[in-house]
Amino acid sequence: MNVNLERAADRAYQLLRNDIVAGILTGGRHLAETELAEQYGLSRTPIRESLRRLQAEGLVEVIPHRGARVVDWHSYDVEGMYDLRAAVEAFVARRAATRLSEDQIQGLSALCDRMETVAREGRAGDPETVTAFTELNAEFHGSVAQGADASYALPARNVLVVLPVILQAVHNYAPMGYTRSNNNHRELLDAFRAKDPDWAEHVMRTHVLSSKSSLMAQLRHPAPQETST
Repeated sequence: MNVNLERAADRAYQLLRNDIVAGILTGGRHLAETELAEQYGLSRTPIRESLRRLQAEGLVEVIPHRGARVVDWHSYDVEGMYDLRAAVEAFVARRAATRLSEDQIQGLSALCDRMETVAREGRAGDPETVTAFTELNAEFHGSVAQGADASYALPARNVLVVLPVILQAVHNYAPMGYTRSNNNHRELLDAFRAKDPDWAEHVMRTHVLSSKSSLMAQLRHPAPQETST
């Protein structure tokens, strides 16, 4: 693949992935190469390559003789997905505890500051507040993963992180546990500063499983939500 085609494929991948995660391309939506190429102003070749990458991530499925479509998130095992995410994220945190530099820990601390500001100044249910917090939270967890120096675990981790976000949107769930989440992040930083892998692993596992509990409670006893993420 030449450089220009590779760049076009990367752009197609990012555009498609963003639209899937944002719920613009909904579960079960047929993905026609010609239509997508026209929509994004690209040729069919980079679209085809991006669909292969998204299939490998579990975001797109290819049906024989019918083409590609966005995975139907309603069919996913929510509990199983979160259990897998807890295991992978705990593993990543354990490795990060002995590998993060002081500068990296300071960067994570700065992200905590920003999340706490969003939680303090924002409004529960406000779309901008939810979006801002979600993006910072994703950056925090992504930075921990990068600092863990475990590139072989990143593809699995990335899928397991993005799918719960989509599942939350599908089930109209708005995670408003800002205080709990921020406290978990601060304790995780303490574990990183202490370079204690057992502590970091425990905090991260608890952090992810508490999100799972909140979502499962919402699924069992749904209530009207002003927004979702």
